Amino acid sequence: MNKRWLYALCAVGIHISIGSIYAWSQIAVAIKNQPNIHWGLGDITVTFSIAIFCLGIAAAFMGKIVETKGPKFTGLLSALLFGLGLIGSGVALKNDSLWLLYLTYGAIGGVGIGLGYITPVSTLLKWFPDKRGLAMGLTVMGFGFGAVIEIFVLRTILPALGITDISTQLMILGVIYFVLIFVSSRFLVAPSEEFIQSFKQQANHKKVQSDLESLNATEALKRPRFYGLWLLLFINVSCGIALISVAKFMGHDVINLSLAAAAFMVMIMSVFNGIGRFLWAFVSDYLGRPVVYTLFFIIQIFCFYVLTKTHNPVEFQLAVFAVLSCYGGGFSLVPAYIGDIFGTKQPGVIHGYILSAWAAAGLFAPTLIAYTKQFTGSYTGALYVFMAFLAIALVISVSMLRGIKKSRLTAMNLASSNA
Repeated sequence: MNKRWLYALCAVGIHISIGSIYAWSQIAVAIKNQPNIHWGLGDITVTFSIAIFCLGIAAAFMGKIVETKGPKFTGLLSALLFGLGLIGSGVALKNDSLWLLYLTYGAIGGVGIGLGYITPVSTLLKWFPDKRGLAMGLTVMGFGFGAVIEIFVLRTILPALGITDISTQLMILGVIYFVLIFVSSRFLVAPSEEFIQSFKQQANHKKVQSDLESLNATEALKRPRFYGLWLLLFINVSCGIALISVAKFMGHDVINLSLAAAAFMVMIMSVFNGIGRFLWAFVSDYLGRPVVYTLFFIIQIFCFYVLTKTHNPVEFQLAVFAVLSCYGGGFSLVPAYIGDIFGTKQPGVIHGYILSAWAAAGLFAPTLIAYTKQFTGSYTGALYVFMAFLAIALVISVSMLRGIKKSRLTAMNLASSNA
């Protein structure tokens, strides 16, 4: 096997583990059904918001560590923190402690997820300069499929072994994920300078689109495009993460799905989350990242409108699945988008800064939709808020698309005049 594809496989192993965060609505229902638990939906959902917030913050401030210490070091930290977070959350549930759940599953586990998320990204961007979209799509596809695997384990494998208590299940998963993340990260290594230079020489004879600029993280922060991309990710994540956080409850409340059918819907959501990460990333290698991001917001405006109007199970679920496809695709496109417009001097650091949008969205969106339902009895008000955000994102995305095209055209004309 070509070494760089082995590294991609290891990255998938890490992301499948930490992607289990998207099984949260399944875990939330199991927590709510515990006889000793009397917390409201909003209180339980705060755990998920804290986890996503800490994930984004860890990614934002730990990107430099990946560049300096390497993926093996951050992989070890991820394995330790995520494993401890899950084990600690089991202890929290056994002791009926909401604040301990916030600390373990939310804060400690969230930091572990953030570290695991960024661990392979900059490494693979350097190994796959010719297939950025494909490489990132494969990597974060694992993140999308993580929930499918965890839900299957929680609902089928562990119960078959006689383990049905959610607190015990979480503690077992903590051990399993520690081993998987640790082993996968041991194989990751950055390419040599010889490989990078060799590929650059080969690229000179191929039609490979050059990066718009070659900037370090400090220089990228001075570009308006950085903040435009930050906003695009924030809005895209907000819309998807809101649905993920309450999906099982929403399926039951809006279209009267049984709890079993709602759990199956969550699994299919994860499938679309994973497929979207690969499919949209693959498409972006041909259409370009700015074009595909623009498509995301057009599709989602229509889907959220459908969600505000329909009670038809088929229409409702198709709209949700489409949103999750765009949600997953948004993540897989960001590293490649960064490489396209800022180059690969410090992609891990820049990617970390951009992922702070994930933190902000995780704190904002699940809480908004959960408390909207808790206090109004309906999700509709929150859905309209997300539609408004999507319209703003569409305007920003079109503006960035035009600006990037203009910059490339100017560069081409300048190169022609100097030739």
